[in-house]
Amino acid sequence: MPTPKSTRPASERLLDAAETLMRTIGLANTTTKAIAREAGCSEAALYKHYANKEELFVRVLMERTPNAGPLMAALGGGPGEGPLQDALADIARHASLFYAEAMPMAASLFAEPALLTRHREGVQEIGQGPHVVLDALEGRLRRELDAGRLRAGADPRAAAALLLGACFQRAFFLHFSGAEVVQPVEEFAPALARTLWAAIG
Repeated sequence: MPTPKSTRPASERLLDAAETLMRTIGLANTTTKAIAREAGCSEAALYKHYANKEELFVRVLMERTPNAGPLMAALGGGPGEGPLQDALADIARHASLFYAEAMPMAASLFAEPALLTRHREGVQEIGQGPHVVLDALEGRLRRELDAGRLRAGADPRAAAALLLGACFQRAFFLHFSGAEVVQPVEEFAPALARTLWAAIG
């Protein structure tokens, strides 16, 4: 049975409120004041639990989107955990779905340069940002290279950028042009992994 909203911890109510607002009106239009009001808390209470709005955004992405956890778990894997091409396909699938869910929440920022700058600075303050996923995949591929499971001379950073860049582009096309112009993710992910593996495996 769900816990009544009024008896849930303030930190959870704030996270709920942030998720609701970010999904409905976008990140640029979501303020800490609005989050606090939606959660039934004071704005001062919000800052007792979270450093800034950007921390709430990161928490929503990482804890309230179904593919974030599996994606980060796959990125944290290492040599000996099954065929690497299969692991790359899993990473591509989760990354494609993660970007597709995150993009609408963050897109409104790009229309307001001042807000985008503030968001960038806020994310940097807590040591987060979209580069974290790229860094993690590079690390995974570098461990595979060190274990001799990648072709000598393979560039882990470039390979990570190729895979994640394709996943991000798919999410952009999905939202901008519609589902009919993108390959279904269950076809896209293994095809992308197979093509990348042909170059670095």
